[in-house]
Amino acid sequence: MSKVYILHENEEWTVHLTDRLDQLGIPYESWHLDYGTIDLSKEPPEGVFYNRMSASSHTRNHRFAPEFAEAVLAWLERHGRTVINGSRALRLEVSKVNQYMALNQQEIQTPNTITAVGRNQIIEAAKQLDRPSFITKHNRAGKGQGVQLFHSIEALHQYVYSEEFDEPVDGITLVQEYIEAPEPYIVRCEFIGGKLIYAVRVDTSEGFELCPADACTIEDSHCPTEDTPQQKEEQPKFRILDYFDDPVIEQYEQFLLENNIEVAGIECIQDQNGNLYTYDVNTNTNYNKEAEEQKDKFGMLELATYLGRKLEKKSISSYV
Repeated sequence: MSKVYILHENEEWTVHLTDRLDQLGIPYESWHLDYGTIDLSKEPPEGVFYNRMSASSHTRNHRFAPEFAEAVLAWLERHGRTVINGSRALRLEVSKVNQYMALNQQEIQTPNTITAVGRNQIIEAAKQLDRPSFITKHNRAGKGQGVQLFHSIEALHQYVYSEEFDEPVDGITLVQEYIEAPEPYIVRCEFIGGKLIYAVRVDTSEGFELCPADACTIEDSHCPTEDTPQQKEEQPKFRILDYFDDPVIEQYEQFLLENNIEVAGIECIQDQNGNLYTYDVNTNTNYNKEAEEQKDKFGMLELATYLGRKLEKKSISSYV
């Protein structure tokens, strides 16, 4: 029987989707890709394959899961299987450099960024960037890993040559201009089937841990800034916006189409002058339960429904 196959490395994030698939009566199978084998001489099973491999897999001791996922996707695509978020999506998931180049190709503005390999080169990159405040982050990250805010080269030097320095898993550090927003928040736009389902306002006053998954908490964050602003009153960290109709949405949808990405969360921020910068694309996207219950909108239900339609279409075409 044809079914939905979920390619992943984190059960905590996947269970919300499988619960919805169960609810809708959609057959599925979970492929945990931290380990396994592929017989390249055989054909894959029939079905719809949804890739939700995460760039942060190494933080869960699944260091080579993305590489194995890439091999599996190559096998699936070679045999013409229906793949949601295939090899191109994975390539962008695990590299912010690739993300930025693809975004720029669609004339979507990203923060000024310099890549660096080597500790001394990180210092040189910051000098070359020449900004009063700047951020370092990992090229392959997730969960805000490696994100640090600096206000001087001296502070960066002290960090880079300390035991606290967080070495990127792929060796590439990004040195990026700091975009200061009028208020401490960013907007995350969620897409399914390449179309916007909703936008979320995410409070950044406590740091850069912006993953909306229930399994992620602020204790996981890694952003020791010098002057993190405090909230004046209790507010939800994630809040679905009633209305977000920025012209960038059309650009995002075209970007997703051009890169064969069907499911994604894209994060953006406005500066003090109202300029919008896009700085992250999550092809392994999650949704926040509390925010969704407030607005009666449910991303995993939408996604499960979308996968079910894909499976039904595939099943019909096989009988034609």
